[in-house]
Amino acid sequence: MGLRTKIGIAIAGTAAVVSVVMGLLVHHRTVDAQFASARGQIGDRLQTAVQDHAAGVDGDRTLIDPPDLPKPLAAAVRDGRWGVYLDRSGRVPQMWAASKYGKEVIALKRPYERESEALHDLDRVLWISGGIGTALACVAGLLVATRLGRRLTAKAGAARRIADGDLTARLPLHGKDEITQLASAVNTMADALAARLQAEREVTANIAHELRTPVAGMVTAAGLLPPGRPSELVRESAGRLRELVDDVIEVARLDGAAEQVSAEMCELGALVRRSAAAGAAGAAGVTVEVLRDVRVETDPRRVERVLANLVSNALRHGAPPVTVEVDGGMVRVRDSGGGFPPGLLSGGPQRFRSGRQGVGLGLGLTIAQGQAKVLGVRLRLSNGEGGGAVAELDLRSAVR
Repeated sequence: MGLRTKIGIAIAGTAAVVSVVMGLLVHHRTVDAQFASARGQIGDRLQTAVQDHAAGVDGDRTLIDPPDLPKPLAAAVRDGRWGVYLDRSGRVPQMWAASKYGKEVIALKRPYERESEALHDLDRVLWISGGIGTALACVAGLLVATRLGRRLTAKAGAARRIADGDLTARLPLHGKDEITQLASAVNTMADALAARLQAEREVTANIAHELRTPVAGMVTAAGLLPPGRPSELVRESAGRLRELVDDVIEVARLDGAAEQVSAEMCELGALVRRSAAAGAAGAAGVTVEVLRDVRVETDPRRVERVLANLVSNALRHGAPPVTVEVDGGMVRVRDSGGGFPPGLLSGGPQRFRSGRQGVGLGLGLTIAQGQAKVLGVRLRLSNGEGGGAVAELDLRSAVR
């Protein structure tokens, strides 16, 4: 049940309760007023009837020792009191008044039908007005709830954009109520978060750029070393360090959200073969299967970067054989290792977090995911039913 429905029900329920309470109060006050007025009138008439009876003159409506006198009233008269009693036992209510004069009982009665009909009409009016008031309150409640719900929906949409990485999104501010105060607090939090992330990105990019020159010199110097196993180790470490610096620079560039796509038409099968070869880097155990080739309009450099990273990740953290399958606009990279860990599947790739076997800094999949986002396509990570990790790059929207 949504917030709008809850607010509408609450307002309608409150209006209904108020209508019922007010109707009961008016009903009982009217009953008391009618009875008091009728009691005063018949009491005056009874006093006159007793005086006339004492003078030997009885009116047409004066009853002497009536046999059908209600028992409660008869008991009061026997005690020497006069009283009024409303008898509702018959089809038409009757109001009695009686008093004792000597050994006789002087009584009067009259129909109470007029007051009953007036009360019935009043109850009907109260029910109708209460129903109309409740309906109007329900409509007003729905309007208020709808307006409130639209404001909350708009703010929730902006909050989701912030959560998805759009740190330029801000919640609209209207009015000075609590919702506006909450939106203002969220905007302040988003400003602080954007400033902090921007500072971190700048620091990361600056460090990577500062490292690029000495790393390049290190690679050059390593190439001048005499042949031998120590030289090979130095060259491998320097090459790996250069790749790491390039990856960090690329991650910082992707975080900047300033990347542009240079789309062109290309054969997906040939593009996947080049990408697999680049990711394998001469290693064995990588097979490309083209089930159904298509032409796609996309940025081949970025697609190659994504697939090369996926193949490299499969070889480094999984186990051969690695199969790259092209089925229309869907490209699947499947290895024979232990699969992705649950934390990676639930939270997605995260930079500077160890890979599947506790090795690496988690930049390969992060870059692949960032490039897929720039391309506007979906990268899905899962584990196969028979074991192994499966990465699916969905390029069907680019098929032409």
